[in-house]
Formats: sequence, structure tokens, C-alpha cells
Amino acid sequence: MLTRIAGGEIVDPVNGRVGKGDLWIEDETIVAALAGRQPDVTLDATGCVVMAGAIDIHSHIGGGNVNTARLLLPEQHKAHAPHPAATPLSKVGWTTFETGRLYAQMGFTTVVEPAMSPAAALHTHLELADIPIIDKATLAILGNDDFLLSMIRDKASPVMIEDYVAWTVASSRALGVKVINAGAAAAFKENVRAFSFDDVVPFYGTSSRSIVKTLQAAVGALGIPHPLHVHCNNLGIPGAPDTVAETIAAAEGLPLHLAHLQFYGYGTEGKRKFSSGALRLAELVNSTPEITIDVGQVMFGQTVTISSDVLRQFSARGTASPRKSVIYDGDANGGGVVPHNYRDDYYGSLQWAIGLELFLLIQDPWRVFFTTDHPNGAPFTAYPEIFELLMSREAREKAMDGLSKRALALSTLPDLTREYTFEEIAIMTRAAPAKLLGLKDRGHLGAGALADIAVYRKGNDIAQMFRSAALVLKNGELVVEDGIVKNYRWGKTLRLKPTPDKAMVKRLEAYHQERHGLSLNWFDFPDSAIQREQPFSEVSCNA
Repeated sequence: MLTRIAGGEIVDPVNGRVGKGDLWIEDETIVAALAGRQPDVTLDATGCVVMAGAIDIHSHIGGGNVNTARLLLPEQHKAHAPHPAATPLSKVGWTTFETGRLYAQMGFTTVVEPAMSPAAALHTHLELADIPIIDKATLAILGNDDFLLSMIRDKASPVMIEDYVAWTVASSRALGVKVINAGAAAAFKENVRAFSFDDVVPFYGTSSRSIVKTLQAAVGALGIPHPLHVHCNNLGIPGAPDTVAETIAAAEGLPLHLAHLQFYGYGTEGKRKFSSGALRLAELVNSTPEITIDVGQVMFGQTVTISSDVLRQFSARGTASPRKSVIYDGDANGGGVVPHNYRDDYYGSLQWAIGLELFLLIQDPWRVFFTTDHPNGAPFTAYPEIFELLMSREAREKAMDGLSKRALALSTLPDLTREYTFEEIAIMTRAAPAKLLGLKDRGHLGAGALADIAVYRKGNDIAQMFRSAALVLKNGELVVEDGIVKNYRWGKTLRLKPTPDKAMVKRLEAYHQERHGLSLNWFDFPDSAIQREQPFSEVSCNA
């Protein structure tokens, strides 16, 4: 079928196309204009902005922590629409099914779950398969597991470590690798309660620095497109910009991605020893081209923090709001679920300001990514309001009126005049994420791209514009009209398939038999277990 999106303002930075025009789609693919052929369907985009479907590189939408949060806070889901009775997870509040609907309404077509335990990969993929419309991907967690730490301690060769990383990524059907507070979860088991970049993990004799650099080298050698995705040490602690500086310096010219940088943006100035360190962080990022970051913007209101950083979550449980939490240990990271209510007091005002400072102070939109670390900083449903804050200085000034003046005095935000353009939004939320993840078939509107397209009706209310897309097409199929999902379909999960050496597979088989009394088959699964037609789509590693 040939479809034309007519008369819209095309915003496609990858192909240098910014201006009024038509977009042509044949079946699932964007094509060049075809002379002499008439479209089967014409969609009117007059007065609208036309972009590629948005890509979220860091949003916790599936897995054990997410389900634990749903069970811990059932009262937080009452405001959401009733769920279709036939959905497999229809009774647990804000379900996976709702996640797909809410993302699609905003024009998002691909979302990455950034923290999958390899041992729980099957559960995570079963849950992701229940999310309609959008494509998904996962990042496999490494860096606190006994097998890797033992190899580092015993000075295993880089090739052996690469084979282990390759097996983990392939067997867990992941798109990349995440390290969370490297070594800290292992140290936590030995009653360590604070862990910095050069601290040493008991028994293993290795530091966060060594773990991060080892994994960074393996990811690069395997040609995994997405750089090592790093959740740094000392999250949420005043003085954490020092940790970020150490981590960036350790990259030594190799690509590295730093997650939810806002939570490391807390300085120690002022009477309360809590200030904005965003300017320093932005200067570090601006001067280090191999570094990319996502922000983790805080918005005011109730949310829940979920993380496999068990050390941090254990420390945070005393400030839980409401006063309940779940902390659990695990074979590798463990994790925790701690509810939190961001208030517009001194501390909340600074957290809110720091995220916006990072967005506005980091100069290159190709290296700063749009996230709230859902749900840690705010639910992803807050994205439209954040777009408005970035694109309108007036909206920021209005929002600052009710916040702590003492807090804002320790921030650069009141002095920042930058306003994001539609082209910068398209880079940050489309083109750059696709490039970072190695997804050549999306993030742009050129011929040959997958027809994932979002059309927004321009107006004075920027938040409403991004909250309720006029049209959304997924694989060329119209799924959203005027902010309402009209058609449900099943997306795919994007994965890599690096091949480990057979000797590593034999070694892992022996290890799991000795440690768990289980065959290695227990830690892998056939694609048919997902019970979707072609549930996975393979992404190529770099040559």
C-alpha cells in the first residue's frame, strides 16, 4: 500500500530535510516520491510537524523491579484507564499494555529497558512482549556477578572476558551492556555501605575503575554499537560530580555512556551543603566528545525509585514516601524499590533545576538524551511538560516562580535563555538515540527507513502538542489519531547476536552445574518461548 503524508513541516536532521513537504510510505518503509503513482491513502499533515518516531534509550518498563513496584504501590495506579480484560497482565495496575498505549500516544515507537538481569531474561522478555505497538530492547547487567569478578581477579585474558560478555548478550537477547555501581553490590554483601570509584571489592580485589574499563574494552572489541552504559558510583550524594569526573577521565578517549546524570549533579556549596554541580558536569561533557549522557529529569509529584543499585536503595529506604520499601539481595546486583515524592522544597527545587541545566548547558544535542530515568525522576508521562520547559524560557520562568529562591540561587537555571528548536528535539529524541544504539533503520525519514513516524499539530500549548500526537505510524501502519490509539499491533524486541567461543560455553556450563546444580540451558531459552510471531529483530554489531 502506498501512503502519502501531505503538507507537513518535515523535521529530519539526519537527511538535512527541514521544511514543508510530503512523505511517502510503501508498506512498512519510507520511499522517495514516486512519479506517476497515486497514493492509496493520503494523510493531511497541514499545520503539523512531521518527525521520525521517538526513541527512549533509558526507561524501566519491564522486569522484576517494575513488577515489585506495582505490587508495592497498587494505590498509585487508580487514576489510569481500565485495562482490556483479555490482556494477560490486566489486573496489576499500570500494566505493560498501558505502557505501550501511553508511549504511542506521545509519538514514541522504540523504548529501551536499561537494566535486565541476565538470569531473569526470560521473565523480562515475556513482559516486554506484552507491551503493544512499540519496539523494545534491553541492556544486560554485568559488573557485580561472581563469574566476571572472578575472571578479573584471576587476570583472565581480554578475549576470555569478551567471550563471556558475548555469551551474556546473546543468551539474554540484549542490545547492549549496563554496569550499575560497579562492584558495589558485591561489596554490599560484605557489609560495605559506601563504595567509590577506586574502592576495592572484598574477596575479588578489584575496583569499580577496573570493572568499568574491563567491560568498556569488551564492548568495544565485540563491536556492540551502544557504548558501555554506566550507572556511576555515589548516586544522589553531594559531591558526586567528583565521581563523574573520575569516571569520564577513565574513559581515556573510548566511548562511554553515563546514565541519569542529574542524580550525580549535586554539589556541596551553601549553608545546607547541597547545590547544583550541573555547570561543572556540562563543562566535562562538552570537553569530552567520547562521552554521551542521559539526564534523568526530576518532576514534582509522587513516583517510585527502582534500581539494581542495592547499596543506594538500601541507604534511601529511610526517606521512603510513603514509608514502605523492598530491598533484596541477588546473585549479582540485587536491587530495591523505594517510593519517593518530589516536593517543591529546597532539595526538590534543586533536583528539578539541575536536570534542566544539563539539558540547556550541554551544547551538542547528539550527546545528551531525553530521559526521566522512568520512573525514578518522574513517570515517562511527564515528557510533554519537559519538552515545553526546554522549548520555552517563559514556561521555565513561570515554573520557577513557585520554587525555593535559595535553591535557585545556587543554580544557573534562572540565567539560561536557550530554547530548544524542533530540529534539536528531533536530534535528541530520534536521530541521536538511533545512532547511539546502532539502529540504522529508524530515527530518520530518509528512503529505506522503517516507517515509524510521529506527526504533531503545532500550537501554543507545547505540552499538549507532544502529549497528544495527531498521527503516529508504526511500521507504516496508522496506530494513533488525535492522541488516541486506534489500532493495536505487536512490536519486536531488538537484539544483538555475538558469537562466543565454544570453550567459554563449556566453562559456563561447568560453572553453573557447580554453583547452581543447573544446566546452562536454564539461563537461556528458545525464541518460541515468547509466543509472538517473530518476537525478535536482530541488529548487527559493528565490523
